[in-house]
This record gives sequence, C-alpha cells and structure tokens, in this order.
Amino acid sequence: MTKHYLMHINGLSVGENLETLDITNPANNEIVGTVPVGGEAEAIQAIDAADESLEEWSGLTAYDRASYLKRFHQLMLDNQEDLARTMTIEMGKPINESRGEVKYAASFIEWYAEEGKRVYGETIPSHATAKRLQVWKKPIGVVAAITPWNFPAAMLTRKMGPALAAGCTIVIKPSSESPLTAIKMMQLCEEAGFPKGVINLVTGSSSKIAKAVMESEKVRKLTFTGSTEVGKLLIKQSAENVKNLSLELGGHAPLIVLDDANVDVAVKGVMASKFRNAGQTCICANRVYVQSGIYDEFVNKFAEAVKALKVGNGEDDSVDVGPLINESGLEKVNHHVEDAVNKGATIVTGGEAQTNDGGVFYTPTVIGNVDSSMVIMQEETFGPVAPVQKIESEKEAITLANNSPYGLAAYVFTENVAKGTRVIEKLDYGIVGWNDGAPSAAQVPFGGMKESGIGREGGRYGIEAFLETQYVSIGME
Repeated sequence: MTKHYLMHINGLSVGENLETLDITNPANNEIVGTVPVGGEAEAIQAIDAADESLEEWSGLTAYDRASYLKRFHQLMLDNQEDLARTMTIEMGKPINESRGEVKYAASFIEWYAEEGKRVYGETIPSHATAKRLQVWKKPIGVVAAITPWNFPAAMLTRKMGPALAAGCTIVIKPSSESPLTAIKMMQLCEEAGFPKGVINLVTGSSSKIAKAVMESEKVRKLTFTGSTEVGKLLIKQSAENVKNLSLELGGHAPLIVLDDANVDVAVKGVMASKFRNAGQTCICANRVYVQSGIYDEFVNKFAEAVKALKVGNGEDDSVDVGPLINESGLEKVNHHVEDAVNKGATIVTGGEAQTNDGGVFYTPTVIGNVDSSMVIMQEETFGPVAPVQKIESEKEAITLANNSPYGLAAYVFTENVAKGTRVIEKLDYGIVGWNDGAPSAAQVPFGGMKESGIGREGGRYGIEAFLETQYVSIGME
C-alpha cells in the first residue's frame, strides 16, 4: 500500500483530507508515496504559525538554538540510510550519492549550530564623548524557503540551518518532484524537540503557495533555489512589499583544461563534476574547453572513464548514474545532442536514450568537435552529456567561458600558478574549482554572479543573509 505523507504545520501533521499528488520513482515509474496538494490557505496557516513562534525562538540564546540544531544533526546521521533510500526512490539519485548527500546536508546543520554563536555586533569609535555607537545584529524574521528536486536534503539544510541559527522561523516549500525526503526531515525536527511553529512545511501548488508567501507582510525573507526564469518573476513580485531575497539560480559551468594540466587529474575532476546526479546539478561542468596540445589525449582518457560508468536503478549499490528526473528532462538532453550532431559534432561515446523498466535514462556521453553555434554550448543541459571544444589559448578559454548570462560555477585545470591565477581573476563566476571538480562545502560561500543569482549561502556569509544590521547611537549625558 502506497504511503501517504502529510504536511508539517505548527507541530502537527496536516492535509489528510486534501487532494493528493503521486510521487513516482523515475527509475521505474512506480508510485512511492503521495503528498497533500496544499495551496494558499495552508501556506497562510504555516506563515501564521511561524510568525507566532518568532518572538519565542528569536528570544532564545544562540546556545539554546544550537542545542536543537545539534540534536537534529545527530538524528540525520542516525537516520542516514532511511533518508538516503527515500531520496533515491523519489528522485533517482544513486544510493551512494544519496548517502553522501545526507552527510553533506547534516554538515550545514552542524556548522550553523556553531556559527550562530559567532554573530557579532560592533562598537564604533564615537565622534562625541557623550555618545556610544554600536551595531547590533537581529534575525530578519519569518523566512520562506523554496527548494529544488535535485538535492532535496542539502538545499534544504543550507537554508534552514542559518535561518534557524540566526533566530528566524521558517516555512518550507519542497519541490513537488521530491518532497518525501524533506517531510522525513521534518519528522526528525519534531523528534529533536523544536518548538511548535518554528519549522513548517507545505506541499502542493507552487504558484498558489508562492503567491501567499510573496503577498504576506509577515514573511520578510525568501530564499529560493531554482531556474533563472522563476527567479526573475520572484524579483518582480518582491517589489510589492520590498521582500528580502536570496536567489540561487541557473548555471552553465565551463570547465577549462589548459596544455600544462595534469590530464589524469583533469579527467578525474570532470568526472566528479559532470556525472554526479546524472549531470542534474546546478554547478556541474556543462561545457568543456581543452587546449589543442592535449585535446586528443584528454578526450581519449575521458571517454574511457565515461564508458566504465554503470547506468541503472539508483537502489543498486553498483550503479554510478541513475535516471533523469522525468520525460521532459530526457527530451531536453535528446534535443541538445541531436542539435550538436546536426551541426557537425561527433559522439565519442554514448548518445543513446534508455528506457529500463519504465524509467528514464540516458547513456553517459562525450561529444567532440563542438563549437559555440550549438545549443548545448549555450544552454544548461541537466543531463549526463559532456561536450568538449578544442581551444588554442587561455585568452580564448576566458572569452568563451564568460560568453554566458550565467556565472555560478567554473573549473580550471592547470599546474601553472601564475596562469591559473590570471585565468580565474578574469572569470565572472561566483565559484571556481582550480584542479578540483567538487568545490562545495558547508563552510564556504556558494552563489553566482550575473543571472545566476543574488547573495551567498554557506559559511559565515550564509548566516548574514538572515540577519538585519541595526545601528544604535546611545546618548550618555
């Protein structure tokens, strides 16, 4: 019998009598759970609960809030396998990657449990003997968080960790493609003892829930991870009541391999970046630029490594690449590959869609002889396809890499420190991996330039997004 999951509002499981949405496993199209289709009424209920609990939660000491977060962190680790398997069956991620994501997600909770204790004010030297000038930090208020399907645990904790540590309360809207992991995490929050109303989760209609969030004067902050198109819409909607925004939007990451790079290191780096989560990550390498002196060697070694990847149902421990999230994702991958081939590119390995047991799969693919006229070099593919373009110089690499409206992540492989420094200084990207295909960590800033977003998540920068700066001038006469 299919399990019916419920929303989490004001410490209660709600939504039992609402219309339901089926959650399907993209590896076999089986229904793995159902969730309520909430809307404006449920969103308003959650916002009201968060608002009512704000005074109590923000009034706790940072140490008190940390104790709740630490309990939640430990519960996540204790329930790693259950969370990982839930993640795999609802969105297809290979089980070993899901296990890794649970640990990564928990690391944000652990980090911010401590970082909340390091929210410092400031005393400024006064211009008058009878005045004292101070800067105070205070929580921004009720926060709404809208999270994506591709990292259902980590994208949630990267938002809720700093929000809760700062003294904010939160309303969470997980993706309708993969809400089950977030719901199970809410159950762990309940077990950790968070006061009622501090953490709330609503599922259902994105447009109706977002409308309630954007129109509410009680919600002072929205943190969103998703497409640039939706991000632009949220920016327009935020103008009505000047709502504070943090936006982590689209990407189209370039990966540059220069002649003096260690080819084996570069291949390892692009494998780590490109094929994680079947290429469905916002910072994965989407276009690879390799200098002509090592182009052939790189492509040959890269293709051999890609051929060794095993595709299949993510529940199998030996699988490296799971399914795409849905048919729409497969259609986009097919379009990008077909367009490239029609314009003269060659498929080095892969290039085939697979339908196994009703699932949606695409063979890990390397495409050679690509150029900038091809759609795959202009748009984010979100699939396990790596186009490789031959370049002649670092100047050409910089020009091609920056020729994009996006500026989230980029990668550079070179053994020359001076060359690497020159190139990175000229790249318009918020995150750069230098001889590193996996730069993410809880303690570092994550975010993009240009149309890839506003603000930063992670590290000490992440908690600042949930704090207001208040200047206080104290008269001493």
